[in-house]
Amino acid sequence: MRFSAATTAGRFLPQRLALRIRPLLGLIDAVLFAAGERGEAGRMSLIAFSVRIVSAVIAFVSQVLMARWMGSFEYGIFVLVWVTMVIVGNLACLGFHTSVIRFIPEYRARGMLAELRGIVRASRLFVLVASTAIAGLGALAVWLLSPFIEDYYVVPFILGIICLPMIAMSDLLQGLARANSWALFALSPTFLVRPVLILAFMALMLLVGYAPDARTAIFAAIAATYATTLGQLIGVTSRMDRRIPAGPMKLHFGHWFIVSLPIFLVESFFFLLTNADVLMVGAYLDPNDVAVYFATVKTLALVHFVYFAVKAGVAQRYAQFTHGEPQKLAAFARETVSWTFWPSLAMALLVLALGEPMLTLFGPEFSAGYPLLFLLVFGVVARAAVGPCESLLTMSGNQNICAVVYALTLAFNIALSVVLIPLFGLWGAAMATVFAMIFEAGALSFTVWRKLGIVMVIFVSAKGAA
Repeated sequence: MRFSAATTAGRFLPQRLALRIRPLLGLIDAVLFAAGERGEAGRMSLIAFSVRIVSAVIAFVSQVLMARWMGSFEYGIFVLVWVTMVIVGNLACLGFHTSVIRFIPEYRARGMLAELRGIVRASRLFVLVASTAIAGLGALAVWLLSPFIEDYYVVPFILGIICLPMIAMSDLLQGLARANSWALFALSPTFLVRPVLILAFMALMLLVGYAPDARTAIFAAIAATYATTLGQLIGVTSRMDRRIPAGPMKLHFGHWFIVSLPIFLVESFFFLLTNADVLMVGAYLDPNDVAVYFATVKTLALVHFVYFAVKAGVAQRYAQFTHGEPQKLAAFARETVSWTFWPSLAMALLVLALGEPMLTLFGPEFSAGYPLLFLLVFGVVARAAVGPCESLLTMSGNQNICAVVYALTLAFNIALSVVLIPLFGLWGAAMATVFAMIFEAGALSFTVWRKLGIVMVIFVSAKGAA
């Protein structure tokens, strides 16, 4: 006997209310219990969506407390260092954290177990070595450039670099889990466990007498990152060992690297684009402005995570349908646009309604970011209106053109930031971000239509675009 939302509502709610919401609950049951690839993708997206909701609450509460504990100046330093480390740690995977999502289902479907064992083992070793080397080079660069960096940033950046190998390994383990549709194993460590541990370690250090500053926060982040990633490594490795029988390995590292490299470029441009506004604010304005802008962006995370949740759930299915099922791929891709847009629109309205009191929780000075939400939300909804186009392009072998689109968008964003931030401050950063996101959405949707013949725009049907 299984749980049914519709049946449960009929038992416990008034009859009139139960009848009114029954169609919605029926859709929930269909997503939860539907058989086949669509059902599995829907369930993974729903799990990812739920994790991101809880994660957004945890992140918001933890960032509020961190800002209250440290003050806007020290909080702004911590934010810039941590965002930079997360970006570089993700890039240090060199695309393998996404390419494994493409290769693992393919090798399993074709019974290529030797290659499957090879990519699982080689990807972990490669990412660990590459990220450690990048961390060493990063520390050297900060030390050499320290005369040109504000004094209050130098030590926090050097400390933050200690996190890089574990951030990279965590991203790779997330990819391995996503390739096997283990949504909780993929998302919980990064989005639930790590922020809770950062907050817990920070509170503990303050209790024993450490200063409430950026350095203390970074020490807490280092401890939390290592604890989370090592636990994730043990969990994912044990499940992979049970699922893949022991046997010989085959390594095609050259092929894997060639495929991963353009994916790395796509992910790099996308990740930089997602966080470029915070970095550019840090380059032109002081830590107090960084803190206000970051708090505003964190408030918008309630809208962003819909997009990322759907992306997490559908990437594997895109890869699967690409091999000989073009009609299934087109229908499924168009359906995922609705999965992304309507929840994002609802979340956007909710954030606009509650944004000011939410920002005030960070501190009185943070309410200055509330007017920016009305501008920034347009960019987020524009991205949601075309669905996870970049995942479709990447999983269908069109990662090169996707990388070009993101490179152009990133260049556009940076150019606008260089011009607008000195003139308009935080409003300039918001304008640059929104214009870039609208350009990105239009360019990706057009590219999907030209390359795959699939229309991925919320209010445009396939027939209407023909």
